[in-house]
Amino acid sequence: MGTKYLTAYLFAQPSFAEGMGRTLDIGGVFDNYNESESGKEADALALQNDWRMVGEDMKSAIQEI
Repeated sequence: MGTKYLTAYLFAQPSFAEGMGRTLDIGGVFDNYNESESGKEADALALQNDWRMVGEDMKSAIQEI
């Protein structure tokens, strides 16, 4: 099976332990996001990832047919 891409590129994917810690994180200390050098870079990376997901969906649909 090929590489799977995530649609939530700009959001960090917390581990189970981080998720458990977030239940006690009243001050929002654990909130974090994937960072980029600039807004343009973040947009370009997210757009590239979105098109990869479109390609994955098309590939899956073609394989089903």
